[in-house]
Amino acid sequence: MTFEEKLKNQEYDRIWQEYCGFLELDMDAYMGIQNRLLEEQMRLWCSSPLGKKILKGRVPGNIQEFRQIVPLTTYEDYADVLLLKREDMLPDKPIIWIQTTWEGGKHPIKVAPYTKGMLQTYKNNVLTCMLLSTSTEKGKFDVEAGDTFLYALAPLPYTTGLIPLALTDEVNIEFLPPVSEAVNMTFSERNKRGFKMGLSKGIDFFFGLGSVAYYVSLSVAALSEGSQKGSSVLKKICSMSPSMMAKYLKAKRECKRENRPLKPKDIFRLKGFLCAGTDNHCYKDDLEDLWGVRPVEVFSGTEPSCIGTETWNRNGLYFFPDACFYEFIPEEEMYKNMEDKSYTPRTVCMDEVVPGEVYEIALTVLKGGAFARYRVGDMYRCLGLTSKEDETRIPRFEYIDRIPSIIDIAGFTRISENSIKNVIELSGVEVENWVALKEFTQDKGRPFLHLYVELSPGAVVNRAVSRELLKEQLTIYFKYVDQDYQDLKRILGMDPLEVTILRCGTFAAFRRQTGKVLRHVNPSVHDVQEMVKLQGTLDGRRTY
Repeated sequence: MTFEEKLKNQEYDRIWQEYCGFLELDMDAYMGIQNRLLEEQMRLWCSSPLGKKILKGRVPGNIQEFRQIVPLTTYEDYADVLLLKREDMLPDKPIIWIQTTWEGGKHPIKVAPYTKGMLQTYKNNVLTCMLLSTSTEKGKFDVEAGDTFLYALAPLPYTTGLIPLALTDEVNIEFLPPVSEAVNMTFSERNKRGFKMGLSKGIDFFFGLGSVAYYVSLSVAALSEGSQKGSSVLKKICSMSPSMMAKYLKAKRECKRENRPLKPKDIFRLKGFLCAGTDNHCYKDDLEDLWGVRPVEVFSGTEPSCIGTETWNRNGLYFFPDACFYEFIPEEEMYKNMEDKSYTPRTVCMDEVVPGEVYEIALTVLKGGAFARYRVGDMYRCLGLTSKEDETRIPRFEYIDRIPSIIDIAGFTRISENSIKNVIELSGVEVENWVALKEFTQDKGRPFLHLYVELSPGAVVNRAVSRELLKEQLTIYFKYVDQDYQDLKRILGMDPLEVTILRCGTFAAFRRQTGKVLRHVNPSVHDVQEMVKLQGTLDGRRTY
């Protein structure tokens, strides 16, 4: 029986229990599901050529041995098999391959196989996210056949392109614009077409990266620009349904009286609002102001699929027990491993996490997935082991960011030490030393990449490179080595790079005074501040 058939039969309690029942599990029941599914996955993965390649002749007999014998892995451990799509090497037959960026300037893409079982789990968990995005309390939701869904998602082969396919099998959801049209449109064309259709049909659901959702939401202000263009207003009004026309005209009058721009909430009444990706905390307040609904955060990735969601209280992510087996690397263990690559960090399971602690997550993808004990590169803070508000008895988490060695801006970039080195070399700028930090603007708290550069003595003496010129050169080459970086400007209109030029000898002086050698990417903010104060900047700007 499909989701839509259950809706027609008004089996609301059954729907809630089937899709959201995991929220009622206690820790023992949750771990029972985790362990049972991991044991099934172990049999598939350990007997596959891919598993044998990584295990190197060792065979774990139980979960404890699996966690001891299987090393923590990264994409490099799978690349030779997955990039060639060697299906004969995998634990189960893939139905579809999903793609994403790997590392700009070094590895263009990485791909991940999705099996039949993974797709079924993905479908169920996406429906869970939709239900919870409309929920106001336990057991209450508002999803109907024929609901409209604003298409602000990347199409296949990206993971969000699976959402329309997953929902179409279960319930009639009308995407704005239709997926068959959207896949052949540019980002801008999809936005314009989607909102134009929304004016006629209304918008029930909106799902996108937090940064993209914010940018798309601002485009609604274009509706109010027609106030000085009569023909433009007439066209918009003529395309609306009578009910939407009434809302639009009423909203225009109210906005004029209040002397403010038109906002989406003045016209649309969202049932559900979902956001994914990094830096969502930078946009949630503004999105709530624009739409009148606070977005529910979900977590989904190419390798792990859809693994977590917030509830009606929007007070933390809960991980689905059937998508992956979860292990957590304590923050101090992660840093030890960053400093000493030979060090093997310990991990804890879901029933061992501690409230307030920060962890890097490691995932074993269930249902025939390829990845085992996989370091996907994301960090979470445990917010609590129970919640009185949600009436839950399982841990909930807050997404922090990518791991320190990666700078992710608004969910678009994967900037690493290697990519920055490549950019500097290609630019031809004579750089003696540098560090890069992910920072946030003081006005709106938006993320950006701040590069602190010490030029070589010759470059400074010759005055050949100014800060603006250096920034311009580096921007050009960042776009050259990283397509996603270019998309920040093309899609979101963001210029994410700020450059501060430090005086010659700054790094050496800081090292002499403190005995510290800074990591190139995301070193201690306090240490960078102290280093800048120590020597000042070449262009006389006060950074802090």
